[in-house]
Amino acid sequence: MDAGVHELTRWSAARLGHALAAREVSAAEVTTAHLERIAAVDDRVHAFLCVDAEGALAAAETVDAARARGDQLPLLAGVPVAVKDVLAQTGLPTTCGSRILRGWVPPYDATVVRRLRAAGMVLLGKTNMDEFAMGSSTEHSAYGPTHNPWDLDRIPGGSGGGSAAAVASWSAPLAIGTDTGGSIRQPAAVTGTVGVKPTYGAVSRYGLVALASSLDQAGPCARTVADAALLHAVIAGHDRLDSTSIDAPVPDVVAAARRGAEADLRGVRVGLVRELDGDGYAPGVRTRFTEAVEVLAGLGAEVVEVSCPHFPYALAAYYLILPSEASSNLARFDGMRFGLRDGDDGTHSAEEVMARSRAAGFGPEAKRRIMLGTYALSTGYYDAYYGQAQKVRTLVAADFAAAFAQVDVVVSPTTPTTAFRLGEKVDDPMAMYLSDIATIPANLAGIAAMSLPAGRAEEDGLPVGVQLMAPAMADDRLYRVGAALEAALVARWGHLLIEEAPAL
Repeated sequence: MDAGVHELTRWSAARLGHALAAREVSAAEVTTAHLERIAAVDDRVHAFLCVDAEGALAAAETVDAARARGDQLPLLAGVPVAVKDVLAQTGLPTTCGSRILRGWVPPYDATVVRRLRAAGMVLLGKTNMDEFAMGSSTEHSAYGPTHNPWDLDRIPGGSGGGSAAAVASWSAPLAIGTDTGGSIRQPAAVTGTVGVKPTYGAVSRYGLVALASSLDQAGPCARTVADAALLHAVIAGHDRLDSTSIDAPVPDVVAAARRGAEADLRGVRVGLVRELDGDGYAPGVRTRFTEAVEVLAGLGAEVVEVSCPHFPYALAAYYLILPSEASSNLARFDGMRFGLRDGDDGTHSAEEVMARSRAAGFGPEAKRRIMLGTYALSTGYYDAYYGQAQKVRTLVAADFAAAFAQVDVVVSPTTPTTAFRLGEKVDDPMAMYLSDIATIPANLAGIAAMSLPAGRAEEDGLPVGVQLMAPAMADDRLYRVGAALEAALVARWGHLLIEEAPAL
């Protein structure tokens, strides 16, 4: 690959945006560089389910023509972005990683996709994911697993492993993920990237194929906190097409990231969650997390311990609420209206076609969760299971409220371990579910959360993530504290952690 093209894929989104605005490089050149990178490595990473080279180049040429006319364009105009395959996009299949939607091309754009286009960004293609976002490893995709660019024998996290791997493999400077219980943050942690779950309702869910409607949230995947802030600013904001969208000003996350880069946290109170500081973390994760907390203190932050006593019950509550909502949402995939239709030969009844289509179209994890959810919602069990889980959810939210009365942000490890090997936990659902033990509480409460790199574990040399959490609609706090921590760690390492990733 040409050295110049190779270098462009290493530039941050911010640097690309400024270089494009100054016409030091064209959007077509930037797009071509990333398409060539995808062609060079994605046969091994499998971050993408669909690459739209023709559409990407056409969009880039449109941006270049607008600049040549002297049009004033947004900062990220011409910057490439990858989109998780759970967001509707005209002209490309949206499969949600499932056989049941193989080949389905939406007739409309999700609001997030529409806002990316309005910002002049170049959409490279759709990224791989666990089927309907059910998983923590991207091994539950009907189209094969994604591989971690740090070690191709290991998982890239899930459900949005494709988006994180696209960013970590230098195939895209930015990507969109979705986070229902950690599906942006957990992949970010294990791939050495930055992932943000915005406040629930801060980014529109219109056109996001629903898994659990009260938990799902789209957000940015990036290699730096500043880049995540730029993408966050593009996709956030009220949308009348989403009844859960918050009609309030978007916090200035870009300014917060700039302020944080000054690496001064005097006056900021950071809460160390006692219930997320137990013995369930690998030694390397614990070591890097402890160091990150010490760095925060060294930047002037006051670190105090806070208690969230109901967090130990969050995992169980989540795995009742999510399957229940999934059971309801996935009922629409019945082989009658769109997607896979099995047995439609005139010899089977409508009920038989539905049963055959769902049996053939859904994978084992999707079936497991649909059955769990259907049972939890059934007559005689609703109050005992789903109703009780919602009460726990209320208590988790109250725990956060009490914590944020004392501190500005709370902090924890993002994941209990570094990336595990492909196949290691795929047949052990409980072990897989425990990967999200630290990320789930933020989804239950609807607050904002971020994962950013904290270094590499000594035992395997793989990335470790640290998680920051902030109150609803205080997403800017994540970016201030995250950028300060990132700047201090980069000063210590001498470069971004992702630059240590083995070359593919």
